[in-house]
Order: sequence, then structure tokens, then C-alpha cells
Amino acid sequence: MLRSSTSRIARSGRNLLARSLASISDLKKTRFYDYHVEKGGKMVDFAGWALPVSYPDLSHVESHLHTRKGVSIFDVSHMLQLHIHGKDRVKFIESILVADVESLAEDTGTLSLMTTDDGGIIDDCIVHKSSAGFLNLVCNAGCADKDLAHINERCEAAVSSGMDVAVEIKPKHSLIAVQGPQMSAVLQQGVQDDLSKLYFNYTALVDVWGIPCRVTRCGYTGEDGVEISVPDDRAVELVERLTTTSDAVKLAGLGARDSLRLEAGLCLYGNDIDETTSPVEGALMWTISKRRRKARDFPGAGRIMEQFLAKPKVGQRRVGLVVEKAPARPHYPVLNMEGEVVGEVTSGSPSPCSGQNIAMAYVDNKYIKNGTPLQVQVRKRVFPATKVAMPFVPTQYYTPPK
Repeated sequence: MLRSSTSRIARSGRNLLARSLASISDLKKTRFYDYHVEKGGKMVDFAGWALPVSYPDLSHVESHLHTRKGVSIFDVSHMLQLHIHGKDRVKFIESILVADVESLAEDTGTLSLMTTDDGGIIDDCIVHKSSAGFLNLVCNAGCADKDLAHINERCEAAVSSGMDVAVEIKPKHSLIAVQGPQMSAVLQQGVQDDLSKLYFNYTALVDVWGIPCRVTRCGYTGEDGVEISVPDDRAVELVERLTTTSDAVKLAGLGARDSLRLEAGLCLYGNDIDETTSPVEGALMWTISKRRRKARDFPGAGRIMEQFLAKPKVGQRRVGLVVEKAPARPHYPVLNMEGEVVGEVTSGSPSPCSGQNIAMAYVDNKYIKNGTPLQVQVRKRVFPATKVAMPFVPTQYYTPPK
């Protein structure tokens, strides 16, 4: 078991909105930095990058709600974009990820996990199988250095064993997330391709207002949306085209992105999952297909499957909570009705859409049934909480018709 059953192992404590002691000038900057400053973006340190937490035209809550009804653009260029080449690329990527990449259709993808040999989660990432003959991998910025070192180390070992595989950092490309229910109507004005055929987790090479881009239908908000990989030298041009095409398009920052992903029940690496949590504990076993479970050929498979098949279940599980009266924050203790500590909050905030105080937490397995009454300790007071299903707000992913 990777985690204590009564308390979370100390995590990195990385706070999404916390400024570091380093000045903004010491931080890494995306191609959009000057544009953010010009538009009044409030710049903060996120994983060593200078990124906007908000813009002056909308408050955090207003930006959040706008994304749920209009279109918001997020700069996610700090993410690590990789290409995996070679005839053994699928075999190689399945040696480091839990995904069933072999079964993916061309130009489709999935969320996956990079796991340790002990079954912990190194990172969560998106992998797509391109019809152009490579795999596209997008990893979290906060994990970029360790991910790249891990992947390169495994690649060197694979090549030494005779595999044909190579790893390339995608050069000179920015990444933006265009999210919200009006995304398709806005973006369709700049492309000739029919976006109604681009479903959730599908990807395509598309000219957007004449700019060659990779457009992938995905995102981190729970809304319909795309992520667009665009050449650096035309990145600002693309955003300006989007923002001037419709009044429904607004710039958005990290604050709204965090509350949106929480409502959608999506993990923030370093808060909700890390190398001390397994896919079982993180409620992420859906990322591991039946074929991969049966083969047990991914890192940490023995330990993960042992934990998954154990009866009775032991350890803890990531769950959703609704807390009465007070917002729960990371590291707040979760108590049972007898006042015993049975878990810990990892993410929490008021939900702009529901008006409730929502949170993710790890709790002992005996408390994971929906409707279970619990309590959360907020400083010196204790407030009632209820275990609920996630997502907290219905997702609106654009999926193929059934």
C-alpha cells in the first residue's frame, strides 16, 4: 500500500495561486507573456512559469461562469509537448504508460498515467496516436523535468535493447486551450474542416485562419473545447483572431481553470495525485483497459492489480465531498461521525455553478459510499460533509453519437 490509511503522506504543498519568492523576471515565460501583460493579466508563479491568474475584465467567478456559457482561452504553453517516433513507439509508450495505445484508432487519444515500478503516479498525461506516424504526448509543466528524464532514461534502455524509438520535444510550438459551449461555432469560422466530425479526444492537423495547427478536442474544464498546438511565431496572431471573431471569447487565467477542473472532478497533479498514490487510490482505474490489466505489463502492475483485486478493500480512495457552511481547503482533516480522522482534503473551493462548497479528499475505503455522512475540520471548527459522486457539475464533452 502506497499511502497511510489515516493520513496523507506529505505532498509537495504546491498551491496553485501561490507566488514564489522569486520575482516574475526570474520565471520561465511562454510566447504569450508580453500579450498577457498588455491585456492586464495578473501574473503569478505556476510551476516555475509566469502565467496569468486572472484578467481585469472579469473576476475569478465571472471568468469561471463565462467559460460555462461562452468561450475562454487559456495559455497552457507551459505544458511539455513530446513526439515519440520509431516503429516500436507503441510498444515503448506502453512500457511507461498504463494506456492501451495499441487499441487506439489513428488520430485519437486518451488520458493516461505514467507509473512507477511501485505503482505510484509519476504524472497524468494525454497521449494521441497520429496518422502521421508518431505519438503525441502532453505532460504537466510541474512534472516536465522529471517526466523528460524518466522518459529519456527508459528510451535509452529501449534503444540499447534493440527497439526502434526516439523522443523529440516538439519544437517552437505554443499551446492554448479554447474551452466552452460556443467554442465550435467560433472556431468553425476560421477552419474549412468540419468540426462536427472532431469528437472528444480526436486530433487533426488543421489550418486555423491560415495558420497550420494541431487541434485536439479535449481540455481541463469539463466543457466542450479544444487544445491547439500552434507555431510560436503565430501564436499571438491566432489568439487575436479568436478574440476579435466574437464577443463570446474572453481570456482566462489559472484561477478559473482550477475551479473549473474541480467542478469537473479532474485531478491536479501534486494536490490530488502523486507518486504516493496509486491508480486504485486515485479512483483512476478506468485509465487501465481490460487488456492491460490482464497482461499486467505496465510499471507497477503487480502492486496495482493486487490492490485493485483485494477483498475487503483496504487503504483510501479519492472521493468527492460537499461541505456545509465552510469551504474546505487542502490538508484539512476529514473526520467520521465519531470524530476520528479518516482522511484529508486535497482540493476544495466554493463551486461557482452550484453554490456549494465542494472538495476532493482521500478517505478510508469504508466511507466511500455515496451519501456517507462525514465531517471536515476547518481550523478549530468541524462542519458536516457528505460523500458525493463526481463530477460535481455534469461534463459536456463532445462525444460520438451512440
